[in-house]
Amino acid sequence: MNFNLDKITRESVKNLKPYSSARDEYVSDGSEMVFLDANENPYESGVNRYPDPYQRSVKNVLADIKGAPADHLLLGNGSDEVLDLLFRAFCEPGQDYIITLPPTYGMYQVLAGINNVGVTEITLNADFQPQVSKILETQSPQSKLLFLCSPNNPTSNSFDTKSMHDLLSGFKGIVVVDEAYIDFSNQESCVSQLYKYPNLVVTQTLSKAYGMAGIRLGLCWASLEIIAILNKIKPPYNVNQLTQLKALERLQDRAGVAQEIQNILSERNVMEQALGAIPFVTEVFPSDANFVLARVDDANRRYDQLLAAGIVIRNRTTQALCENTLRFTVGTPEENRKLITALKSIA
Repeated sequence: MNFNLDKITRESVKNLKPYSSARDEYVSDGSEMVFLDANENPYESGVNRYPDPYQRSVKNVLADIKGAPADHLLLGNGSDEVLDLLFRAFCEPGQDYIITLPPTYGMYQVLAGINNVGVTEITLNADFQPQVSKILETQSPQSKLLFLCSPNNPTSNSFDTKSMHDLLSGFKGIVVVDEAYIDFSNQESCVSQLYKYPNLVVTQTLSKAYGMAGIRLGLCWASLEIIAILNKIKPPYNVNQLTQLKALERLQDRAGVAQEIQNILSERNVMEQALGAIPFVTEVFPSDANFVLARVDDANRRYDQLLAAGIVIRNRTTQALCENTLRFTVGTPEENRKLITALKSIA
């Protein structure tokens, strides 16, 4: 494939000498030491020391869970920081642009605006799948990033495997596969394809399946070369100590996480069937995520009615291809029963 990482990396980033923190220069091996190197408060509070800037303990556990080497992993303050780093590393402000496939996660557009990077939108087809030929024909030397959200938000479906491989093979920039909802899908993670595609970046999160949205921890899997560039520009202590400790605690409970995922998948089936029986619901889209997208007769009206009934959902009717659609996150069995009761009452 025709991919040259050096060619698409910003010159300012190539020439950048990264900040070296105290914990870069000395990495503890667990020995009893007197730390007088980082101008920290010496009185123990549990968080008076700077955290590991490379989150080694968390990465090692994640590497074991995901079956990929820890040195191919970068952690960020939520996936949004990871995505922002990709813009800052590879997109020259005022010159380069990204390609997005609406309807999709809105933060790609926001980050492009923040970084003064252009956006080319190529809408998904009627089946919510990428228009591969059009995407590849549209690319240019200035199209640095292509964002594929799979399973996609808000459409809840996964992209066709062949389409993904064709885009990874044919796109000359970096293909960012956003797998925030991969744990709810039967589709294999693209992390397994890292060695095949040097232009592949896979982002994941602990916010969804792992139930840790509040700690803000995002994952980025990529080649050693791409990870090295991102480590060069990330803030030195971007993931705080409390986040690292809470992540380690939760990641140890693999059985608990797996059970919660199964519960959500079971409740998703219940929700899909219930929505299909509501008279004003005209279509329920197959879901590969922890939410269900449904088309209704009047999304604005139904949204207001559910809000009045104490149920908060997302109205996606303004998104491309999503006219009169509502997005329902799968809740607990009790929460889902309340939703179904409210839907029946307003019907």
